[in-house]
Amino acid sequence: VAVQNRNRRRYSEEEVETLQTVAMVLAELVAGGGFTGEGELGSVDGIAVLPVRLEGLLLNAGLGAGVAVLHQSLIKVEKLVAEDPEAEHRHLRVAVTAMHGALDDMLNSARIAEEGEHRDVLETYRMIAEDAGWLARMSEAVTSGLTAEAAVQKVHNDVRARMASLTDPYIRERVHDLDDLADRLLRHLTGADVTAAKTSGTDDFVLIARSMGPAQLLDYDHDRLKGLVLEEGTPTAHVAIVARALDIPVIGGVRGILGKVEPGDQVIVDGDNAQVFLRPGDDVHQAFRESMALNDERKAAYAELKDLAAVTLDGETISLKMNAGLLVDLPHLEETGADGIGLYRTEIPFMVRSEFPDVKSQCDLYEEILERANGKPVVFRTLDVGGDKILSYGDNFEEENPAMGWRAIRMSLDRPKIIRQQLRAMIRAAANRELDVMFPMISEVSEFTAARALLEKELARARERGEPYSKDVRVGAMLEVPALLFQLPELISRVDFISVGSNDLLQFLFASDRGNPRLAGRYDSLSPPVLDLLSALVEQCRALAKPISICGEMAGRPVDAMALIGLGFRELSMSPPAVGPVKMMIRSLALGPLVEYMDRIRKSGQRNIREKLRAFAVDHGVII
Repeated sequence: VAVQNRNRRRYSEEEVETLQTVAMVLAELVAGGGFTGEGELGSVDGIAVLPVRLEGLLLNAGLGAGVAVLHQSLIKVEKLVAEDPEAEHRHLRVAVTAMHGALDDMLNSARIAEEGEHRDVLETYRMIAEDAGWLARMSEAVTSGLTAEAAVQKVHNDVRARMASLTDPYIRERVHDLDDLADRLLRHLTGADVTAAKTSGTDDFVLIARSMGPAQLLDYDHDRLKGLVLEEGTPTAHVAIVARALDIPVIGGVRGILGKVEPGDQVIVDGDNAQVFLRPGDDVHQAFRESMALNDERKAAYAELKDLAAVTLDGETISLKMNAGLLVDLPHLEETGADGIGLYRTEIPFMVRSEFPDVKSQCDLYEEILERANGKPVVFRTLDVGGDKILSYGDNFEEENPAMGWRAIRMSLDRPKIIRQQLRAMIRAAANRELDVMFPMISEVSEFTAARALLEKELARARERGEPYSKDVRVGAMLEVPALLFQLPELISRVDFISVGSNDLLQFLFASDRGNPRLAGRYDSLSPPVLDLLSALVEQCRALAKPISICGEMAGRPVDAMALIGLGFRELSMSPPAVGPVKMMIRSLALGPLVEYMDRIRKSGQRNIREKLRAFAVDHGVII
């Protein structure tokens, strides 16, 4: 029983005793509930058969249907205190070795042996499983007197609590990888089934779970697995990446679904609209069959566009690039026909390591990225760590507002050795190639000047030592902080290109936390102030012949992308799945009428610009 008071006060002994009595009575009532027979409960059959429609977040598009299978994980630890610590240490070592062997077998299985994003994700997953820090903390917990099972659970809970409290979505999603690993290790320790996958029969099924790690998904028969629904999960989740490789539709953020579905219920997953239908009626089944046919046609249409340029009906070419942050993203360059990588987030490999990567390992990574890009341009963003993107081996401290804290270029300039080693690795990896580098979170031109000076020092160092280096380097700035808008002339004169980071720019512009669900959708990215800002930015860059691009969620939404093109942007960078829809929109668009229409509605003071643009698309046959 928890009791709170509006004002700070000390509770008397009599009050505490009264509360203890209440707690004891409640405990007996709760415990007694376990002996209540099913016949004593009122009928709830009506609830179980009602159709339900739930909404979530799109993690992987597609449609699927099947019976519900509930994923169960993390078995209960019964014994906490060790009787023989040495025996527990041996028990832990044997289980860890067995788990590593099982993961190796999974990586070598025929189903995932070929190269691709799913294999690379699982390689990263195995690297986490072999992390020396994680294993050492479990060993220390056993030394302190816990059983091996309790040690695994304690370390898992501690790490999970720290990671789940962060606002960075990539770090939060690694929590589910740890859930998966802890579950596997506990099963090896207890002798339980090594996997939590429980399916029977031959029916197609939809998997329902709170969260999952990437390897857990592969425990299921993916030939019959037609969809995945998670109560948690974001697009950066490793399980979503593996699901994309297996072409399984995924919806995340469907809160409360585990309390609304029973095993065996019919489920339809509409990944295109991020909707889940439980126990659907005949009309929904018919609509599903029609949508499946339409979905197949759409996929075929996107595939046909892969090798075609993104050119408007009146001949204006738009460059479509993709965002990436892992080697597993690179196969999408070929799959989507993207013109290159407009944003490569370099911090992710740093965050999954237990120590700072040296210059050679960084160089090897960047060289492999450039090789896999196969001549297409790659724009590397330097480290955006700090704040809530914590390096386990770095200077970490809590901040009240990490998004606007000690991060990105601020941390890099305060720790110049880190960024100099990264820049050294980049220029070495790009020897005899073009190299595009941009610095994140620039708030003042002086920060860009200082960062560029460090790059020039590394180039001079390579020349003096006779080391290989890129002789064609372009240096840009990410425009994410509104203060930089008032320094544009000076900034434009010093950079080789500008990339607008729309996600953070809009967050800071409206003082609206984009991770806060209460604020989601409150401020439209196509509102007049945003369009006026972006239009002025494009005009200034165009006047000084300075290349400008935009990356972020705006660029990947067809209606938003249409508006950006109408404002003058000619290079957009987006998530790989967005390339096909945006290219289809562009190839059905006549730019001239759009520019005239946007000028007219902006001058008229219209507020609902998004709806006006949708109507324009319908009237002019633009596919959105």
